[in-house]
Amino acid sequence: MNSLAEPRKWEKYFWPVLASALFLALWHYSVIWSATKVFPSPLAVEKGMAQLAGKGLLWSYIADSLRRVALGFGAAVLVGVPVGLTLGWYPTANQIVNPVLQILRPISPIAWIPVAIILFGIGDTTAVFLIFLAAFFPIVVASVDGVSNVPSMFRRAARNFGLSPLQLLVKVVFPAALPQIIIGLRIALGIAWLVVVAAEMIAVDSGLGYLVIDARNSGKRYDLVVAAMLLIGVIGLVLDLCFRRLRNFKSVRWGFRNES
Repeated sequence: MNSLAEPRKWEKYFWPVLASALFLALWHYSVIWSATKVFPSPLAVEKGMAQLAGKGLLWSYIADSLRRVALGFGAAVLVGVPVGLTLGWYPTANQIVNPVLQILRPISPIAWIPVAIILFGIGDTTAVFLIFLAAFFPIVVASVDGVSNVPSMFRRAARNFGLSPLQLLVKVVFPAALPQIIIGLRIALGIAWLVVVAAEMIAVDSGLGYLVIDARNSGKRYDLVVAAMLLIGVIGLVLDLCFRRLRNFKSVRWGFRNES
């Protein structure tokens, strides 16, 4: 009998719901027991969300944050995947470019905020640029590693069938590297969602990040601060779950085997 058997279907939903309910209960009674006048209770946060929704601001802020992430992350995918495939396909080019990538990659996207403001001013372009930078490097690294880790026998077999270099790259190397690229995309999306919040606190006047800093500065509305924090977490979870669905496609399912 397998001790690591898959949980039953109802358990996949029951335990997360139970954990969430326990968390809310602990939060609620902690506020009561501490008699704090600063940190809001779950009911106060709910009322704050309802107030924002009634004014039409809640969905607008969520839409603005998602739009910026979609633009920045989408641009990073369109640029980063081809760059990574090219560098992985041509090791000499990778050796030339890799030192520059390794210097730029550890720099936090937050550190680029002053530079981005100088280049693009205050506005959406700055936030999208920071998101692009945050997602670009993980995507490039994952794509390079994906190509480099393709077994050499795949390439030899493809050449034996008379495939041209371009056909070999498109029909053999890219599909074989795709599972690792998807892992890189998932990591990059998580980083992009983190960065949009930081960028919106400084560079724009809308979005969930802006809501956090604006609610804090305008009347110390900590109920709205916590509401924005919870929305950021929930949306991040939903984005991650949606992205994990890519594992179900037949063309990449083999690359994940029995991973959760």
